[in-house]
Amino acid sequence: MQEILARYFENLVARTEGPLNLRFFIQPSVSLFFALRAAFKDVKSGTVPFLWRFIVAKEQRIHVAKEGWKDFGKIFSVGIVFDIVYQLIMIFKVKATSYFYPLESITVATCLAIIPYVLFRGPTNRLVSWLKKRGT
Repeated sequence: MQEILARYFENLVARTEGPLNLRFFIQPSVSLFFALRAAFKDVKSGTVPFLWRFIVAKEQRIHVAKEGWKDFGKIFSVGIVFDIVYQLIMIFKVKATSYFYPLESITVATCLAIIPYVLFRGPTNRLVSWLKKRGT
């Protein structure tokens, strides 16, 4: 098990160099854009920050998750496609590995799309709300 985890983290770190490494800047930036846009929309409509609504509102959790998925789902899907292409390049062109690891694709897409979205939407919502109250 320890060997599998070591390979897993080694492969994740190796993705930051080599083919398609620019996605580590572009995907979080696009995710940040969508988070900012959604936070401004939240403030305009007067809703509670995303993560807090997801945790607290048990009866509306599915609705809140769908709302978030509408924003970061495209970025997540593109992240998975980019990682699959990366792995295929590493298998067939560079010949650095001979196996395909789908869980690594899901992990990379989650780190590049979902985590930045969730981390930035709430604080942006609070900051814009505070600035709006202060300016009124």
